[in-house]
Amino acid sequence: MSRILLADDSPQALRLGEQILAGQGIEVVSVTDGAIALRRLNDVSPDLFITDVYLPTKNGFELARYMKAQPEYRDIPIVFAAAPADVFEEQDARNAGADVILRKPFEASTLLGAVQELLEKSGSAKKIGDAPGGNLDRNSIRAAVTLALDSAMPAMIEELTERVVLALSHR
Repeated sequence: MSRILLADDSPQALRLGEQILAGQGIEVVSVTDGAIALRRLNDVSPDLFITDVYLPTKNGFELARYMKAQPEYRDIPIVFAAAPADVFEEQDARNAGADVILRKPFEASTLLGAVQELLEKSGSAKKIGDAPGGNLDRNSIRAAVTLALDSAMPAMIEELTERVVLALSHR
């Protein structure tokens, strides 16, 4: 069974990520803080690391640079998950050590495809979906939809606010 360390400061994003990945037979260890992610690296021994770009105490860039500088962690693939409002240069993320950058909201199939590809490249993959219940089920789909809505909500609120302000100013 593959093991993933998942770092995100949104409890909802963690739950959804756990649900999507665990539904495919992947063991997931979740943390909400960059410093805690660093402490958990040794005892978790992840096959892959998924991190939100911006976390409390240590951000994804700091975590990736640290991991790539350590012989015991440098071969662990890293996925950056970025919210639509997260501003950063993707090349800087790659230079820090990100193997894949996923912009939220992403579909469950996009996450699972990236995870599968990285685990295969690193040689620590079981085929996603080979585990019992490996097909996407209703809960996995619900998790993906909720994650997409959660990630898109701030932009939708901003757009609706602008439209209301514009409409009211033209009265």
